[in-house]
This record gives sequence, C-alpha cells and structure tokens, in this order.
Amino acid sequence: MAKSKSKATAPLFKFPEPATFSDRVDTWFTEFAHHTSRFAGSPWVFVLAVLTIIAWAISGPLFGFSDTWQLVINTGTTIITFLMVFLIQNTQNRDALAVQVKLSELIIKMHGARNDFAQIEDLTDKELEMLHDVIRQQAGCGPVEPAKLAKKIRKRNRKA
Repeated sequence: MAKSKSKATAPLFKFPEPATFSDRVDTWFTEFAHHTSRFAGSPWVFVLAVLTIIAWAISGPLFGFSDTWQLVINTGTTIITFLMVFLIQNTQNRDALAVQVKLSELIIKMHGARNDFAQIEDLTDKELEMLHDVIRQQAGCGPVEPAKLAKKIRKRNRKA
C-alpha cells in the first residue's frame, strides 16, 4: 500500500511573538484555559468530584453537621464554580471564533458563495434574525412553526 504524499503549503500567516506584557498574559491564559478545560472535562475529574462529595457527606456525622462543615463545601464549590465560568467562557469564545474563521475560509473559497457572509458574525442579533428570515425565504421555506417542524421530523424519522 503506497502512501500518498500531500504537498506542504506555506503558512498563510506568521503570528508575531508576544511583544507586550498584555500579549504574554493573553498567551499564557489561553494555554492555561485550554489545558484546564480539557482536564476539567475528563471523566477522572468527575469521579474525583463525586468522591469529594461522598467524603464530605460521610464526614457530616463526625462534625455534627455543623455550620463549619457546611461552609467548607459551600465555599469550595463557589470558588471552583466562579473560576470555571471564566475558563469555560474563554474556551467557548475561542472555539466559536475558530469555527467562524473556518467557515469564512470556506465561504471565500467557494465559487458562487456570497463573500460578504464571511463577516456576518459581526451583525447584531436582530440583524442576524432578519438575515436568517431572508435566507429561509430564498430557500423556499416559510416561517418556523415548532410544532409542525417537530411533527415533520418525527414523520421523516419513522420512514428511515
């Protein structure tokens, strides 16, 4: 079996090295958020969290279900939740932007596609909804009626 050789293409863009303190912090945070979100989403972290809750619950009688015993778990979970909100939001923002860049590249490369669609993520929510309605009309689709759409999908799934 012969391996096919793909041509290596030159990079489209050379990213500059972080020059300022702000750039270095941004680079560090991006890497930290990426690694932390991958770690936090692993099954082992979930198991660790469940075991922590079990250990805390079992220790309740030892501490007489005191206010301090309750405060320990409340404080710990609040701090972790507070920090994870920012990490998750950073990861979602980065992923959404990466998808937008990829879609923009596909739109630009497709012959006959509307290149101005490569910038629609900069529209307001209302403008996006209006554009969605225009595209649906051009595709011959009427307004979305959730009950009818669900019925149509169920019917189609039964045939498959």
